[in-house]
Amino acid sequence: MSQADVFHDEFGEHSESKVKPIAELAQLIAKHKRRGLKVAHCHGVFDVIHPGHIRHLKSAKAEGDLLVVTITGDKFVDKGPGRPAFNEQLRSEALAALSYVDYVAINRAPNAIDLIHALKPDVYVKGGDYIRPEDDPTGKIQDEEQAILSIGGRMHFTDEITFSSSNLINSHFGIFAPETEAWLRKFRRAHTSKDVLRYLESAAGIKALVIGESIIDEYVFCHSLGKATKDPVLATLYRSTESQAGGAIAIANHLAGVVSQVSLLAQIGEIDGREEFIRRQLRPNVTPYFTYRTNAPTIHKRRFIDHHTGARMLELYIMEDAPPIDSDIKCVVDRINDIARKFDLVVVADYGHGMMAQPVIEAVTQTARFLSVNTQCNAGNHGFNTISKYQRADYVCLAGHELELEARIHAPIQELADVLVGRICCPNFTITRGKAGSVHFDSKGNFVEVPALAGEVVDRVGAGDTVLAATSAMVVQGAPWDIVGFVGNIAGGQAVAQLGNRQAVNSVSLVKAIIALMQ
Repeated sequence: MSQADVFHDEFGEHSESKVKPIAELAQLIAKHKRRGLKVAHCHGVFDVIHPGHIRHLKSAKAEGDLLVVTITGDKFVDKGPGRPAFNEQLRSEALAALSYVDYVAINRAPNAIDLIHALKPDVYVKGGDYIRPEDDPTGKIQDEEQAILSIGGRMHFTDEITFSSSNLINSHFGIFAPETEAWLRKFRRAHTSKDVLRYLESAAGIKALVIGESIIDEYVFCHSLGKATKDPVLATLYRSTESQAGGAIAIANHLAGVVSQVSLLAQIGEIDGREEFIRRQLRPNVTPYFTYRTNAPTIHKRRFIDHHTGARMLELYIMEDAPPIDSDIKCVVDRINDIARKFDLVVVADYGHGMMAQPVIEAVTQTARFLSVNTQCNAGNHGFNTISKYQRADYVCLAGHELELEARIHAPIQELADVLVGRICCPNFTITRGKAGSVHFDSKGNFVEVPALAGEVVDRVGAGDTVLAATSAMVVQGAPWDIVGFVGNIAGGQAVAQLGNRQAVNSVSLVKAIIALMQ
């Protein structure tokens, strides 16, 4: 048989007609089943079609008269930065080109549970690497098996040669810059995925407390109309508004993605406190303790965004910028003295808007068993909110420009690090530097650089908070610096791929990204 004959035998014609919306596919499957045909169903990302996929799909077709393949939509592929390598349209077309694949559909949900109930296949087919549920980092394989059994179908595992799309992509596609790829190869030689995942698994047992200001991040999407005819004013057309829980609330949610028990001590406003909204935004495993700022609203940062480009046009702060009154400070201090000693990890998010007054700082530095601190310099505090407010900490996580403001100089990062070590009694430091990655150092002179591990950058708001949460859970366990940076920069990469704090970090997405990058 010639190569052309082999190609035409494997790749059918009119592949575009095989790709169907889920609703239409469900109707087609029901029609075929009424005719007595048996339907086998495979689901996955199928980012790079390789020999393992070919054999798996052929074996799956043997379990039914028709083979339906569904793929995870781009939005829900959480295998790390730069993934999927091929978008959902190309992936679906590649699968539809295979002659033994009868239909293809794109799943617009994060898992296949609802998909199985909608399509009602006779057999749900997975690869042999899923036969042990404990090896599935998502824990969804058992839910999928329950779903297929609940509709009268059965589960089948193929026993074919396996390859890894992630390994092929990591080895041959060059998603990152050469320097980053070189760092990852060195990291893979030093650690296994199990080495890294061990710290994530252990993090679940940490009892953590987050302390800081509540912030409501509001995005007002507008269409730019241009300059007003009479005045030098930019005119815009309102499109929509999206509100998110930011500040310490977001950090608590990020931390709750990897830590089982999280408490949040946050300050909200006595006026327009938005307490009900904040409570709704908290993950179920976050226990809130609120204090209230007298005659003030909950801090509200309203950002006006160009609807088409995503560019920010204006930012509006709604807050009380006068110093807090003594009774408000005392409420925070009393609560810290009551509860802080109960936690393995205390994370302070100091945005410089009044809650972390000096008596509050003194209380937390005296009571926290392990204290992780970030001080943020922003327009609302005029850059005055630097880390030397704190006499001690166990871990400090800052952005690069915040380190320069503390040192009051522009200098090489190691010189700035020496300044920081001399100003605060703290053994562990992380400095985030955006696309330049991060540096991690300690008071003993160890210094480690970790590259950025981000794909598309949509919005940088909240990225530092995400890194603070993820790295704090690593540092409190004494993880090596390269592992701290690896996990932190994966989390940061996931944060910048979305608008603000739209979705908090979770252990499943971190685990899947870690496994993908380690292959």
